[in-house]
Amino acid sequence: MNDRVLEVEDLGVEFATYGGNVKAVRGVSFSVTRGETLAIVGESGCGKSVTVQAVMGLIPIPPGKITSGSARLNGENILGLPPREANKFRGIKIGMIFQDPMTSLNPTMTIGDQISETLMVHRHLSHANASLKAVELLEKTHIPEAAKRARQYPFEFSGGMLQRTMIAQSLACNPSILIADEPTTALDVTIQAQILELMNELQRTENMSIILITHDLAVVAKMADRVAVMYAGEVVETGSVNDIFYHSSHPYTLGLKDAMPANRKDRDKKLTPIDGSPPDLFAPPDGCGYFARCPHAMKVCESNSPGEFIIATDSDHFSRCWLQHADAPVVDELHQTENQHAG
Repeated sequence: MNDRVLEVEDLGVEFATYGGNVKAVRGVSFSVTRGETLAIVGESGCGKSVTVQAVMGLIPIPPGKITSGSARLNGENILGLPPREANKFRGIKIGMIFQDPMTSLNPTMTIGDQISETLMVHRHLSHANASLKAVELLEKTHIPEAAKRARQYPFEFSGGMLQRTMIAQSLACNPSILIADEPTTALDVTIQAQILELMNELQRTENMSIILITHDLAVVAKMADRVAVMYAGEVVETGSVNDIFYHSSHPYTLGLKDAMPANRKDRDKKLTPIDGSPPDLFAPPDGCGYFARCPHAMKVCESNSPGEFIIATDSDHFSRCWLQHADAPVVDELHQTENQHAG
């Protein structure tokens, strides 16, 4: 598609440790089109944050190492660039909101000065003009008394206000993509809803793409257009938000949904945790990474890694599961296709 803003292909990332190399990201591919929200979901440690940090050039090298792949921003490969080159797109064409704004902001600088610094470095504005623009950005993110607040320090802000500040700073250079890494984890439910609504509003007004990293499926349901489900460093299912929630085609996706609290008529249903633990990424399994935990595992899953199976071509719904093979048994709760292999 010509309107793809970011295309990541076959991304691999390893980290050297005293115990060996951890293969944190293994062959990850996804794309984001203009104006859409892609959610990347999965349990802690599955490689969500490492994936976007690699794209942003934030992986410390060493011990980190990008072992394969490409990431094309508007057709230009940005993966593995040296810091000087990465700074030409980082914070300019791609903005990022981190999980904990208190550790991302400088406690010795005022809020206004921190946003102004971004504008002076990347957009070459004078200090006076950058200060005025900083106040405008704070107003855009609905921070009351923005001019007064710009003269305050991070410790004088609440968690929700700090996250609004991070959003304002990330928008300073009008990026085409905003990466939000667990942006509401430390916030209460009311403030979380306000931040999500703010992101939706800014996406509409700025025609911006969003990559949302989260383990909260309720946030995914509210925000996402498409979803990539990650497990043990791999994308195991990709599809529209409706595909993932109502036509799940991978047992791990089903497991995530069964472990999620519900507020509908089935709210009294007992939550079902996923038994077992993810595989050892020092030595990933030859077959499916979910084999040891999967209630529907077959012999072929143990030693043969599944390719991508097309579930629905009209919504780009894919699944890496042998249950989508033409000869696989039917599983009632799993959405299975007419079984044409994608290669």
